[in-house]
Amino acid sequence: MRARTLALATTALLATGLLFPATATAATARYADDFNGDGYRDYAYPSFSDGDGGSVAVVFGTASGPGTADAQRISQASPGVPGADEDTDEFGEVRAAADFDQDGYGDLAVAAVNEKNSQGAARGAVTILWGSPKGLATGTTVANKNPVGGMGQDLATGDFNGDGHQDLALVNGAVTYVYRGPFTRSGTTGTVTKLDKTTSFYSTALISGKVNGDGKTDLVIIGDVVTSSYSAADAWFIKGGSSALTSDSTLRLASIDGDVGRAELGGDGVIADFDKDGYGDITVGTPLYSRHKGRLTVWKGSSSGPSTSTRITQSSDGMAGTPENYDNFASSISAGDVNGDGYQDLAIGVRSEAIDGKDNAGGVHVLKGRASGLSGTGSQWFARNTPGVPGPLNPYDAFGDVVRLRDANGDGTADLYVDGGDGSLRLPGSATGITTVGVTDIYEPPVSAYLQ
Repeated sequence: MRARTLALATTALLATGLLFPATATAATARYADDFNGDGYRDYAYPSFSDGDGGSVAVVFGTASGPGTADAQRISQASPGVPGADEDTDEFGEVRAAADFDQDGYGDLAVAAVNEKNSQGAARGAVTILWGSPKGLATGTTVANKNPVGGMGQDLATGDFNGDGHQDLALVNGAVTYVYRGPFTRSGTTGTVTKLDKTTSFYSTALISGKVNGDGKTDLVIIGDVVTSSYSAADAWFIKGGSSALTSDSTLRLASIDGDVGRAELGGDGVIADFDKDGYGDITVGTPLYSRHKGRLTVWKGSSSGPSTSTRITQSSDGMAGTPENYDNFASSISAGDVNGDGYQDLAIGVRSEAIDGKDNAGGVHVLKGRASGLSGTGSQWFARNTPGVPGPLNPYDAFGDVVRLRDANGDGTADLYVDGGDGSLRLPGSATGITTVGVTDIYEPPVSAYLQ
């Protein structure tokens, strides 16, 4: 799933098997992003400086949360990492984690979407950085099956055929490719499957998780649908299978009036079990919907795959605020159990919300999971002017630009991590939901390091 917004989820979500699916081998890392194998989830985020192609900074997890800042920094100039560190490569902007070689250490797939070929043309590249007792070390290039530009625009992982090996899905030139595991450090993988729906469908983002309860990871491809007269965003469900991924069904997420042309019309997404029925619900934000008012789509999982869908906006019952042009509601979303009741909950970023005359101040909704599924009933709202949230309320803070729910301290409730231009915050989870009691500033790692 997208890690740059992509990008995630909590320990409780991992326990459901809906994200970062475990494989059948005992040696496989418990957590896909435990790069040093110590039993704690780690944090990897992109870092860019003038004149370089980007790097990945790593902070190792501990029992109480993130440890020492910047414990590692890996670029294409690092020993054993293929490629050249060239300006504008964007190495590390897109990331996804899995134990690709099943050695007990989480590995990190890293895209460099502007990586140049020998003729200097930007074709993109994906590199697997291998986990080890000391963290990420050395790397292997994934073969480029569509060298027209943009390899690694998005990444997702999962065991799509149920054989016990982690697979890698990636967007390359607006087309999705699935590389079967196991992966080796020599660069070999299993078969590669191309998923290309129609000439008018352009892949932009990927979500992986378990939707129909058959134990195999399913894949959802978000894409732009562009014709001469209109643009739209679709979610294309691909069912995991023992022999091959199977094209299943498509849901229209939004039609974008007046925006003809490709523009990543779909958005951030997760798969999580919000009604605790054992099936993952596909949840996608479409921030460009209705002149950027934004909308959330929940495509309910079932034994036969995705079934009915629900749409949620800021005009839904129980939601704070009202839909306004350019709010960008649901520009970032994340799932986790904030109150420990066993239901997955959802954080929704509204990065451009205007509050008290402050344009683009931003805020975050938290929707509670329950037997009837997600709704605005009982939802929570947090902004810089919420009592207990450190302020002040400033324009262009974009509070909620990235949101993540994650139980970093192991207390059984997911905390809310919120990125904003005026600083990032951690709001603790509790038996009653997210609370401002004990809110803390976040400096390292940044919220973008919390993979879904």
